[in-house]
Amino acid sequence: MFVPSMVTRAFRRGFASRPRRIILCRHGESEGNVNEDAYVSTADWKISLTQKGRGQVRESGRKLAELVGDDPMLFYCSPYRRAEQTMEELRKCVDEDNIWGVKEEPRISEQQFGNFQNVEQVRAAKAERQQFGRFFFRFPNGESGLDVYNRVTGFTGTILRDFQAFGKPLDLNVVVVTHGLALRLFLMRWFHMSVDEFEKSVNPHNAQLIVMERCIAEGTDDAYFRLTQETVDSCNLPDHLAGTRIRFDHKDFSSDGRINFDFRDQR
Repeated sequence: MFVPSMVTRAFRRGFASRPRRIILCRHGESEGNVNEDAYVSTADWKISLTQKGRGQVRESGRKLAELVGDDPMLFYCSPYRRAEQTMEELRKCVDEDNIWGVKEEPRISEQQFGNFQNVEQVRAAKAERQQFGRFFFRFPNGESGLDVYNRVTGFTGTILRDFQAFGKPLDLNVVVVTHGLALRLFLMRWFHMSVDEFEKSVNPHNAQLIVMERCIAEGTDDAYFRLTQETVDSCNLPDHLAGTRIRFDHKDFSSDGRINFDFRDQR
């Protein structure tokens, strides 16, 4: 009688239902990063990259190409212009034949600060946010960090459903081009960080690649993602995230197609 090995069981359960990597990228330096007055006359979602920002992205694009090699990629991108320009520069650095799909994803867009912004009012609100806390503070006519967390939560389920729709290719790399706060809230949701741990974190550098690598726990059939120590250090994340095991329930999806977020944290 054939008895499945540990690797075979992992393939059937968690290991086969996860992309090889989830690679998060914050947009390159934007005009708003160097001059807050840009938001006064230009809608936030129309702010472009600077030339320096494009150079930052090209450097990250070369790193991306080296990392993924000939493996397939699936891109998700915020609809903000600076994110779209970042994705365009990244795509120039990889083999277009290896890009299986590109999807605009509004749920990973920037936190909403209001419409055309009064610079002094936004600065005052950001100073108040430092005292109140980034996660719960709500900008006037805008969003709180909690609002962004909620929409990013729905997006995590989309990644796994799309991965299944592509036939669960074990070599697939998911590339997510987004913004600093949304990126950190994605990590908070995926790795079950506490609010306090999130508050202590900082944004990655412009165009920095944050790599979540699929692993299998030794002696088990549990698949999980792990961050690099470089990412943990640069974003001031808890040290254990470089070795965290997040085990998914055997049934990843509920009967109505939604992701089941009943994860068990095995730190």
